[in-house]
Amino acid sequence: MDILIKPLVTEKMNDQAERYNRYGFVVAKTATKPQIKKAVESLYNVSVSSVNTLVYGGKVKSRYTKSGVITGKTAAYKKALVTLAEGDSIDFYSNI
Repeated sequence: MDILIKPLVTEKMNDQAERYNRYGFVVAKTATKPQIKKAVESLYNVSVSSVNTLVYGGKVKSRYTKSGVITGKTAAYKKALVTLAEGDSIDFYSNI
């Protein structure tokens, strides 16, 4: 579980899951595509056809308050888009 951090459950990812059988995960920064493929296949018992990764760099944000300007940074993370083989699917809501 040190490869896959959490699944991405957003409207955009749900749409891609329905249309293209593609699911998103936040993964460790040092994870490689073969490691991600192996982790998803072993955890969800599915066959993965392709893995695409991207590194999201954090954004610098600032806000104005009574005490002055406060600046901060959002978190940077690595995202993996996993396309499953035809007929396979992942149900994130089965444990609820």
